[in-house]
Amino acid sequence: MASVTAVAVVHEILPNPGEKPDTTAIDKRAVDGPVPAHALGLEGDTQVDTKYHGGRFQALYAYADEDAERWADELGRDVTPGLFGENLRTSGVDVSGAEVGERWQVGEPGVGPLLEVTSPRTPCATFANRMREPHWVKRFTQRKAPGAYLAVVEPGVISAGDAVQVVHRPGHGLPISAVTKIAEPETMARLLEFAEATGYELEPYLRRDAERKARRLATG
Repeated sequence: MASVTAVAVVHEILPNPGEKPDTTAIDKRAVDGPVPAHALGLEGDTQVDTKYHGGRFQALYAYADEDAERWADELGRDVTPGLFGENLRTSGVDVSGAEVGERWQVGEPGVGPLLEVTSPRTPCATFANRMREPHWVKRFTQRKAPGAYLAVVEPGVISAGDAVQVVHRPGHGLPISAVTKIAEPETMARLLEFAEATGYELEPYLRRDAERKARRLATG
């Protein structure tokens, strides 16, 4: 059964030397019990760099146990829930294979939240500083297992062990793993076509990247 295996919120605001802002909330750690999820994220969580993180399109960040286990094998270290800055760790959910606009019901309708997949995670210097692994940004990007940012369509409470059910899939065939910063222009043009045909509101940074690459394709 697909499920949430951990729910993580910020543990400590850490220094972020050499970056702006100079602190970070990337240090997420698993917590016990039900945690309310609302339009801007989990209760008890926060973001420091609100220019690039948080907001309704990035209320939550999910990463799959299966992808974390592959990283753990490669890195020779545990990839514990929250190490990547994620709020939700899942099992049996193809997080990086989820389509943009896909919706997940967590737990029981009316109790657990309804979540919508919005965009892939783009690794940054703060993430690299946290991991302290050689060429981390490049390696994480090329793995094409970015995890997914989620919007909270309907609020609710989330606990480890809650079931996750895919209740809507747009059907355009464009997974999160295909629309990262190394996406092909043709792929991003297709994403724009989907958004324009259906009126779907793309996450702003994803739309900006898609428009830039689509222009490149149009101009040859």
